[in-house]
Amino acid sequence: MSSSLLSFILLDDPATPDMSAVTKVLRARHPELTTETLGDGAAQAQANSPLIRCGNALVAVMSMPAPIPHDQGLWARAATTWPESKAVAARHRGHLIVSMLGKGEQPLVAARGTTAVIGALIAAMPEACGVVWAGRVARPAELWLETSRDAFAPYPDYPFRLWVDILPFRSGAKIGAVTMGLSAFVDREIEFVTAKLTLSALFDKVAGLSAYLIEHGSVVKDGDTIGATANERIQVRYTNSDAFGGLPVFYCTDASV
Repeated sequence: MSSSLLSFILLDDPATPDMSAVTKVLRARHPELTTETLGDGAAQAQANSPLIRCGNALVAVMSMPAPIPHDQGLWARAATTWPESKAVAARHRGHLIVSMLGKGEQPLVAARGTTAVIGALIAAMPEACGVVWAGRVARPAELWLETSRDAFAPYPDYPFRLWVDILPFRSGAKIGAVTMGLSAFVDREIEFVTAKLTLSALFDKVAGLSAYLIEHGSVVKDGDTIGATANERIQVRYTNSDAFGGLPVFYCTDASV
């Protein structure tokens, strides 16, 4: 996996997972997958193995007896939808590093497999209290435990909201929303500014476009106009965001074009 999808499971106390138990949970949650712990065949070796097979991919799990480095921006974003996030960040004392081996997998394939393994790890470890996905998105362990069951659901029902934050902002008289995490899949975030939509409708638009790009890749080109109907014209430009420190974005607006 690309290092951009490296993820952390936060632990209240340092702990090393029993990988043979995790494999059993993974198999129960996703019986359609080929799952196994890699070891020399001995039960103890399998329990201590840092590698787990998830379908055709290998996922590495490393236990670290220390908190993750503090990222003020990450936890400020997380607090908008997870009020306890800052307390969880402050109290956790250990973490697991979870990543898919190799660089050949498509980002969505890697995300699905890693998400499934993270869900199984949380199910097997009562110490788990949160997940930081790709260094950009923080979610509570309980949400991951439930939602990660859909890791292999067909488009658009896979749990992309575990992978992508959608954050509101104001731009003069207009409102906007920006993603955080989408760039791990398509190298850019979405910045959408509107004078026409309600905040709820804006979030729906950004969520739909995010899922579409995760599924299909960067098929929306610079200068394209997209929309569900002929009367709905949304212009998309590739640019670096003025509002978010030069962040590379798909800049979307429903103003007249």
